[in-house]
Amino acid sequence: MNLGISGKWALVCAASKGLGRGCAEALVQEGVNVVITARGDDALQSTARALRALDPDVEVRAVAGDITTAEGRAAALAACPQVDILVNNAGGPPPGDFREWDRDAWLKALDANMLTPIALIQAVIDPMAARGFGRIVNITSAAVKAPIDVLGLSNGARSGLTGFVAGVARQPRVAGANVTINNLLPGPFDTDRLRATAVGAAAKSGKSIDEVLAVRRQANPSGRFGTAQEFGAYCAFLCSVHAGYVTGQNLLMDGGAYPGTF
Repeated sequence: MNLGISGKWALVCAASKGLGRGCAEALVQEGVNVVITARGDDALQSTARALRALDPDVEVRAVAGDITTAEGRAAALAACPQVDILVNNAGGPPPGDFREWDRDAWLKALDANMLTPIALIQAVIDPMAARGFGRIVNITSAAVKAPIDVLGLSNGARSGLTGFVAGVARQPRVAGANVTINNLLPGPFDTDRLRATAVGAAAKSGKSIDEVLAVRRQANPSGRFGTAQEFGAYCAFLCSVHAGYVTGQNLLMDGGAYPGTF
């Protein structure tokens, strides 16, 4: 299927590895020019080289910086001639017991997983509407739909973003201008984030990290973890011309782990 987005420009956040990189790869393979951001310059430049190798005709720009700061956002936006596609992504806050989190911990989580995506949406949405095309995908978490007790910071911050998107996505001057905003909710994917949570679970249970991961893998109906490539392909479809009638949605991608009907 031709997704109809060749030649568009995308800004993909936290794209040096994991799900962000998977999204950037899928977009490049569709002929989309990308600006990728992340804090670590070495990993980011390595990813940029890999992306350029996928399609030499596509322009790939790498901007190292902290997207949660005004300076980091300004640098990333300045590198993108126009943002036709925005993929919001940020590493999730650490797991733990809410009794241990102070105000600073909450503000850091809100900055990364709610306020930064909102600021980027605010920066790009009206120009998208003026051009008559825009696709915004927020990578959130399956914990928005089925909260995980040790991920309270993530549950709270990402749920705030979810509520915000539900209203904005349905504004006539947004949806009516062929600008869509959707949230992709990943379940267990084989990423550094998954392994980080496994470390904590292993420490509490006395099991090895491999044992914890094996149990979680077997508990999933699919019997495995998802891949960044699968996630990227779904993201690319949501960014396509074919997904213009899909907006304001929270789309689970979890191998069937969520047991509900809705």
